[in-house]
Amino acid sequence: MWFVSKKGPSEFSSNSTAEEVTQGIDGSALTAIVTGASSGIGAETARVLALRGVHVIMGVRNVSAGKQVKEEILGDVPQAKIDALELDLSSLASVRNFASNYNSLGLPLNLLINNAGIMATPFALSKDKIELQFATNYVGHFLLTNLLLDTMKRTACQSRKEGRIINVSSRRHKFSYNEGIRFDKINDQQGYNGLSAYGQSKLANVLHANELASHLKDEDVEITANSLHPGAIATNLFRQHSIISGIVNLIGKHVMKNVQQGAATTCYVALHPDVKGVSGKYYADCNIADVSSQANDAGLAKKLWDFTMNLVD
Repeated sequence: MWFVSKKGPSEFSSNSTAEEVTQGIDGSALTAIVTGASSGIGAETARVLALRGVHVIMGVRNVSAGKQVKEEILGDVPQAKIDALELDLSSLASVRNFASNYNSLGLPLNLLINNAGIMATPFALSKDKIELQFATNYVGHFLLTNLLLDTMKRTACQSRKEGRIINVSSRRHKFSYNEGIRFDKINDQQGYNGLSAYGQSKLANVLHANELASHLKDEDVEITANSLHPGAIATNLFRQHSIISGIVNLIGKHVMKNVQQGAATTCYVALHPDVKGVSGKYYADCNIADVSSQANDAGLAKKLWDFTMNLVD
């Protein structure tokens, strides 16, 4: 439980839960994809969206774990419309396969919640030879968004309902490498720092949302793009560090958010009517928050966009 719980302009705070911030909202006309929905705040986000009537498609790397979470959600919300599809964000081939499968289903898409992530892992490269955190937390979501954007545009036009793209970032975006994005050293093991690399990937999430918001505005499309910090939460993100994990398990419940609180900002930005028309912003505790100077750098956002387009092509 947070010791400090000051309400912001939204009238919600760090203590607010995902159920509380979506109370009374009817999402029955909406369809959402939530990545990384087999555990932690992703699973809670999927549950609460389903509770509000949203048709939720869980993008999960571990299909058996995803199916188990699906059954748990159905046990809690018997009327839930929820499905699970395989998605490994660290593999561009898996991302392309997921997007192709989804688009072939002919389903609409109103909400894309880019939630999946890994944190402070030892140095490793993805199947596509991209530093693993950058690949999983950012590049996979960048490609997924691009591949689903036409479906979202079509849905927004046909349904006359605003589409929303949400990148789950982190306060750690303020603690990337000194240069922000190491364009020439993304895959270099020399100088690699697990936490700085995590910060780099989360900075990329914010920059991606900002640049995407600019593109969507130029196209006059009724789709918004925002990023957010869910808060410090005791989830399995800490599994790579046994000492930190032990500390989190011991004192986390006293100084960190629980999962219900951790999913609140995501669900707020996804569903709340007060967020309608807001794009290119960064949220924390269900309120617009400040970002780093690097995250506000439009030139850096465009450079990253062009860099990533070349990377995924």
